[in-house]
Parts: sequence; structure tokens; C-alpha cells
Amino acid sequence: MCALNIAPSTRAKPAGDGYIYNDFAFTVATKNGSGSQTSNSVLVISLFKMGIPVNGKNLFPSNIKGLPTWYTIRANKDGFTARKQTTEMCIAFNQDTAAEDISKLPAGGVCIIPKDWNWGRSREDIVYYEIPVKELVKSLDINPDFKDRISNMVYVGAVAQLFDLPLDVVYSALLDNFKGKAKPTDMNFGVVKAGFEWTRDNIQKQDPYKFAPLNLNGDKIVITGNEAGGLGAIFGGVSVVAWYPITPSTSMVDSVMGFQHLRRDPDTGKETVAVIQAEDEIAAIGMLVGAGWAGARAMTSTSGPGISLMAEFTGLAYYAEIPFVIWDVTRMGPSTGLPTRTSQGDLIFTHFLGHGDSRQVVMLPGSVEECFEFGWRAFDYAEQLQTPVFVLSDLDLGMNNWMAKPFEYPNEPMKRGKVLNAEDLQKHIDEFGKWGRYVDVDGDGIPYRTLPGTNHPRSAYFARGTGHNDMGIYSERGDDWVQNMKRLHKKLETARSILPAPYVEWDKSASKRVGIITFGSNEDAIREARSWLADDGVGTDYMRVKALPLNLDVFEFVRSHERVFVIENNFDGQLNQIINIELENSGTQKTSLALGDSLPMTPEWVYDQITAKL
Repeated sequence: MCALNIAPSTRAKPAGDGYIYNDFAFTVATKNGSGSQTSNSVLVISLFKMGIPVNGKNLFPSNIKGLPTWYTIRANKDGFTARKQTTEMCIAFNQDTAAEDISKLPAGGVCIIPKDWNWGRSREDIVYYEIPVKELVKSLDINPDFKDRISNMVYVGAVAQLFDLPLDVVYSALLDNFKGKAKPTDMNFGVVKAGFEWTRDNIQKQDPYKFAPLNLNGDKIVITGNEAGGLGAIFGGVSVVAWYPITPSTSMVDSVMGFQHLRRDPDTGKETVAVIQAEDEIAAIGMLVGAGWAGARAMTSTSGPGISLMAEFTGLAYYAEIPFVIWDVTRMGPSTGLPTRTSQGDLIFTHFLGHGDSRQVVMLPGSVEECFEFGWRAFDYAEQLQTPVFVLSDLDLGMNNWMAKPFEYPNEPMKRGKVLNAEDLQKHIDEFGKWGRYVDVDGDGIPYRTLPGTNHPRSAYFARGTGHNDMGIYSERGDDWVQNMKRLHKKLETARSILPAPYVEWDKSASKRVGIITFGSNEDAIREARSWLADDGVGTDYMRVKALPLNLDVFEFVRSHERVFVIENNFDGQLNQIINIELENSGTQKTSLALGDSLPMTPEWVYDQITAKL
């Protein structure tokens, strides 16, 4: 048992033997480019394989090898895996940041540090474990080219010994990481084992933290949001992908290319998905406009600066009513901002993208399961509504590993919307006397379209981004313009009921006094904070918005609660502003809780903000 007067989190409860099992977090501090990503991934996968709910978050620099990188790993027996404000443990393997990293540990915390540094001990209220990293690596028969990058495996071995990670599980995680290749797996495992054995033989455990198998993860998988979204797009029938690389969205298209073989023509062996790297974002979205007009399911992935360049073409597609999908994996802005930090700061930007009175459809996934689902559903919505559809993810969701239930194969056919083939076009003309590209015969604001190549003499039309009447004929008449804008607004009203309804935890027959509204990746932090509030006797109802324009349920939720907190990870409270635009004089005391500090939200922040204002 610990020799110090350990003071762990008051929310973590020790077991009967005095140890705290599966309820703590640690930070790994290394230098960018040192190979620590593999070591950290192996730790996360090892915990996952033990059935322990776990999440890892990578906080890395944007461009220069050698700058500080932090990776936080949260394991929690109750399934709460949001980033913690303070971690109980630090693996301090970056001498440039070690002093600050150690200073942030709570009293009773644990520091694993290279013995080679002769660092000294600046604090008496934490546990130090000093490991001779260089000596251990030097003692092993390893190709000199790999020694620096593989040395981080020493801390994997030390963690395994100190906190009870079985070595066979670590080996299995390594094997997964190297895709079953024995040679790199064995080389890395040799270092893990050396670190494990040295720690076992030379260090006496003094802290109260341990892992133990839980078997809680069942058939879950571990995957990033970008991988899930790319796979979803493949299942959704994407046929054209045009893009230009930008952090943190690049791995989305990497995923499409990785799963591209699933849609390869079985008879010819030819690809059915075209992936084109354009010369810039303007060219990429220009290709989407052409592909969407021609009937292809087209998409791109980018981030805020790329969206800026895509604004003009998006406005064209909005007014010409051409469907395609744009993923915005949001990073920190304004400007180039912090390219490798997370944010929800593009919400207003994407929703109102384009000059004039344009309002874009935006989907808001809150989990990797929804990244997969929206990956294919976004094409359906784009074609049903005949408009560009944005899917607004963020770096935390897109690039970090998350646990997820196995994805469900789409259980419905693709929805192509109001597309007329030659036979349907003739029936349409027979019934209505004519067909015009922008004529609203159903009263829902959504016209009928034909695709190039339709074998009917009346199928051709101009797709106009300039002023036009409902027949698609060029017009500068004010009444034509107003009529068209009214129809586009009607289409967006129709979208409110077509797009995914919000996720809610709300018994309308017994509404609580306090309601919480959010979107995207804040879900885990808010879920945990709500449990703490419940422990304090503060019950809350919950709504996570999944799409813009807002579903009408959002307005009912606001009106039904005495206090509403709108929680989001941007600086200006953008979702709250959008609600304010659409809902005046609700009679509810609504408070914006906006963070925007470039990091994934923590339950501590949510809890502190709400309790301070109640």
C-alpha cells in the first residue's frame, strides 16, 4: 500500500484492500516525433482488451518535430471517459516540460520519469518512479536506427508492472498495432518486457492505483471519428471524393481510400469510387458541384480555412440546388489558429456560409457511431433536399480513438430524392402540364430534377446560380427573386422534420427545472457532470442537437424549462446565438456556457459552471 498520505480524487472510492481500481487517468508527456503515439495506443488498446472503458486524447503540436506532445488516457469503471481536468499520474518523458507536468499533479499523484536525467525530486507529496530508460534500451539487441523511437516502450512496461496490465494483453495490443506482423511486434515487446522486469525487480509500489479486468466492453470496437465517417461514406454510395489535405480532416479521406476496396467491382476489379486530390480547396469543391449536378454522390473533407475557400462555390450550389456533402472536422480558429487543437467554432460559419440570404444544412455527430451513420445518411439528406450538406465534426471526435458499438449496416435503400427518369418525367408532364427545374408542385419547397443523360427531349435544363425563375430561365425580375427565396426558405422548413431529431433524456410529463442543450463531442463531459449534479440533488433534462436548421423540439425544450444552459466548445456561444435568432421571448432564463479553450471539454468545467450559476 502507498507509503505516502495519498489524497486522490474524492470521487474515486478505494476498494476493501485500499486500492483504487479502474478509476484514474494519466498524462504521457513526450516530444513530437519520438514514436510515443504507438506506445500510447498500445496502452489504450490493452485497457480496452481488459474490458475497461477507456479513451485516449492526443494533444500534439502542429508542425515542428521535437515540440511537446501530451496524451491523456482515462480509464473508468463506470464508463465515464471524458478528459479529466487533472490526471493522477504523469509519465514525464519530455525534459522540456517535466517541471510543469510534475507541478500539475495533485497531492498523492504519481510521476514516472527517466532515471537518466538525475532530475531530483521537487515535490514530497507525490510518488516518483525513476526508470533507467537509456540503460535498458542499450542493453537490448536493437537496430540503432530504431532505438530512439522504441525507447518509449520502456514506460509501457513500467506501467504494465506497476498497475497490473498483463503482458500477454500488451503483446496482443502490439500485434494489433502492427497489423499482425511478428517482427516489429517482437522488437517492441522486447523493450516492454525489459521495462516490466526491471520495474518488478527494483521498484516497490507506493501508490493506490491498479487496473483489473472488467469485461465491460463486450463486442465494442475502437475507432476514430474520421475512420468511421469515411467508412460510412463508402456504405452510403459515395462515388466522387475531391479534396485538398488539411489537419485534422486528412484522415477522413485516408479512411475512404482504406475502405475503397469494399466497393470494387467484383467482375472487372475496377474501382467505383474516384478519389481526386485537387490543387486546392476551390478546385475540390468545384469538382463536387459538377459531380453532384451529374448525379454522383460526391463529398469532400476539410477544416475551417478550407471552408473559407469553398464559400463561393457553396453559395452557387445552394442557389442552383446541387447536392453534395462537405465534412468540416473543426480545428481552432480564427485564422490558421491552432491546427491541431479541437473546437466547435465553425457552427455559425457553416450554417450561414455564402453571401446573401443563404442558410446551409449542418449535421452534428456526437459519437463515432453517428460519424458512421451520418457518413451515409448525409448523402440521402443532400439528395432529398437538393442542397449541400455539411457534417460538422471536430478534431477530438475525428482524430482520437473512441470506443463504439459495432456499426449497423444501413437498413434502408439509398434515398435519391425527387429524381425523374424518362418514364417518370413523362408522367410528371402529363399530370402537371409541364416540368420546370425549380417548380414546387408538392408545396414542400423541393422541386424535381433530372440527371444528364436522361433519355427524354424535355429533360435538359440549365443549373443556374444567377437569378432565375422556376423554369430555370435567367431573370432579374424582383418578383422572381422573391418567389425563389420564399421557396428555398420553405425547403429549409421542410428540412427541420427530415433531418435527425435531437437526442433527448427528457420526460415531458415531468420536466425538471434545469435543462441542458449541447451538440457534438461534449456529450461525455456533460453526461458525467449530470451524474455529479444528480448526486447533489440537482436533476437535469438533456438535449443534444443533431442538425441545423433546428428541430422544433428544441424550442419546446427551451420553453419547458425554468433554467436552460446551452453548453458548447466555442468562445462566442454560437448554438445559443442560433437559438436566439429563431426563438424570441421564450420566457426561459437561458444561459450560454461557452468554453473554446482548444481542449476537449471536462466534466469538472461543466459542473463548476452550472453550480456557480444555479
